[in-house]
Amino acid sequence: MKNKRVNRAWLHDHLNDPYVKLATKEGYRARAAYKLKEIDEALQLIRPGQVVVDLGSTPGAWSQYLRRRFAPDGAAAGALNGTILALDVLEMEPIEGVTFLQGDFREDEVAARLVEALDGRPVDVVVSDMAPNLSGIPASDAARVAHLVELAVEFALAHLRPEGALVCKTFHGSGYSQLVKLFKDSFRIVKPIKPKASRDKSAETFLVGIDPKVSRAP
Repeated sequence: MKNKRVNRAWLHDHLNDPYVKLATKEGYRARAAYKLKEIDEALQLIRPGQVVVDLGSTPGAWSQYLRRRFAPDGAAAGALNGTILALDVLEMEPIEGVTFLQGDFREDEVAARLVEALDGRPVDVVVSDMAPNLSGIPASDAARVAHLVELAVEFALAHLRPEGALVCKTFHGSGYSQLVKLFKDSFRIVKPIKPKASRDKSAETFLVGIDPKVSRAP
């Protein structure tokens, strides 16, 4: 019975969530679009003409937001000035103008396919909404989160152009301070942001690193 009550409460909150309603109205696949929108508007990260990599892209709300930022009139289809490469372990419904690769970013072969798709181009912005399946065991979950963040940082340092940026989902709790240190060791500017579109009950927060200290981009 308790699970049914919890599910009903979640469904009630979800259906009455202003960001869910806004996403439906504006044609976004998930309310997560507004998290990236808020981060972008605060820091002015996304500009037409850029190369952006979207890690953990499914269902595609962040790629949709990026696509609209690259369109002359913010359109969801049509002309596009920029390159978006999206990757997720789960399938993603196509988005016009977005190149999608399916695979697990933790696997070397999948990461290599992403590098191949870049074809030597340096990246302006990496956005990562990757999150592991959580077990409820704090130490184990913290290690899984940290591993994905570390992979995103490693990829960003290898491919970001100077002054490029990484936006990465993390979670407050065990291991968070070590991830902040990793960002501070890797980027000249580091900003933690908890967007308003992030649910109050959620421990998620986003770390933004700008201007890699060691850029190995081609």
